[in-house]
Amino acid sequence: MTAPTKPRGFTEEAINELIAQRNEPAWMTERRRTAWTAWNDLPMPDPRKDEEWRRTPLRLLELDEATPLSDAAKANVVPLAPAGELAAALTFVDGQVTARQDIADDLRQQGVIVTDLRSALAEHADLVQRYFMTVVKPTEAKFAALHGAFWDNGVFVYVPKGVAVALPVGVVVESAAPGRASLHHTLIVMERDSSLKYVEELRGGVAATADGQAFSSRVIELVQGDGTTLDFATIQRFSPAMFDFYDARVVQARDTNFTLHNIELGAAMSKGHIEALLEGAGAHARLAGIYFADHDQHLDRYTLQDHKGINTTSDLLFKGVVADTARSVYSGYIRIHPGAKGSRAYQQNRNIQLSRKARADSNPSLEIAENDILGCTHGATVGKVDEEQLFYLMCRGLSRGEATQMIVEGFLDQLVEAIPLPTLRVSLRDELIARVEATTVETDAA
Repeated sequence: MTAPTKPRGFTEEAINELIAQRNEPAWMTERRRTAWTAWNDLPMPDPRKDEEWRRTPLRLLELDEATPLSDAAKANVVPLAPAGELAAALTFVDGQVTARQDIADDLRQQGVIVTDLRSALAEHADLVQRYFMTVVKPTEAKFAALHGAFWDNGVFVYVPKGVAVALPVGVVVESAAPGRASLHHTLIVMERDSSLKYVEELRGGVAATADGQAFSSRVIELVQGDGTTLDFATIQRFSPAMFDFYDARVVQARDTNFTLHNIELGAAMSKGHIEALLEGAGAHARLAGIYFADHDQHLDRYTLQDHKGINTTSDLLFKGVVADTARSVYSGYIRIHPGAKGSRAYQQNRNIQLSRKARADSNPSLEIAENDILGCTHGATVGKVDEEQLFYLMCRGLSRGEATQMIVEGFLDQLVEAIPLPTLRVSLRDELIARVEATTVETDAA
């Protein structure tokens, strides 16, 4: 007997079938319906009118190819790190949990929760209902609405008051089934004076046809109570078939510390929207990013450092490398609200072009509505590898390719070294070196 065909595309039939399959609480069904209505009501971003989307080639996106309900595939997934480096771990393949390292008994007894979102919906419904899609609202943006309607699975982490989770929580998200859309959700809630390190890596993405596309829509919601410290790393290593859209937002209360490591290496196209909302007095955010685009990749991200609380500080440094005919876009916005006295904000975007046809666009901007601040600056650089540095290294016996590799490695190493997982730092360095080596060979042969 032939299995029934799953609906293709994000359609009324697909949302109805998803809701029927899940048997979720009524409030979640209502939220999915609300998000689906928003998806239909909100216009698709218009690159001709919307500055944030002006450089995003949305015309290339073929959403009808995505299948939100197809069965999961089997995949052999390499763990993020050895168990001894992690406090807990989850591995997802097409939304299904395929491996799990539970949180240690002492942390579990203190009330720490690390689980998949489907399980959390059944076992911790009150917490999920209180926070899910309240930080990133589905009515705010087109792709957030799509995610709110069709989210598949994700991670739920809850850290109670005063609890410190010393080792990182590690998550791998693998997209393996041809044509299956990936809709992963991350929700972290931290109570007063707690601390957490979290690392997630996104992989895979298989098109349904040889020349087709894969699709990902993800949301990251981070809630920090007073006095909390969160070190959050996300590494995007999707396949060249993937078109990836994501919204990430942290809400920071009083005296919080937030560190972001945003690393983008894969996908045909990735469009990210990252916001740090510094709402409580004394909140501090450090936002660090690495991106490497080659071949014909398009990596595009927008960041917002939003200062509402007094004596808040934010410091952003994003570094990128572009090669071949790839393009990167960085748009950064600092906003200091009236009354945010004593705020300090910095924003820096630096780029290296490894080939003449590669392109890096950088668009930093400021909005300051408070005079009594300690400082607010931004800057951007785009340029080729420094010829004097190349000459210096080549005089000491290095080839041009080796010298380029060393310069790029040094350019990015400050940010790589800060990632809170030793195994990941090693694999990231290896990948960056290999990418530069491949690009250098092509350049030398030109």
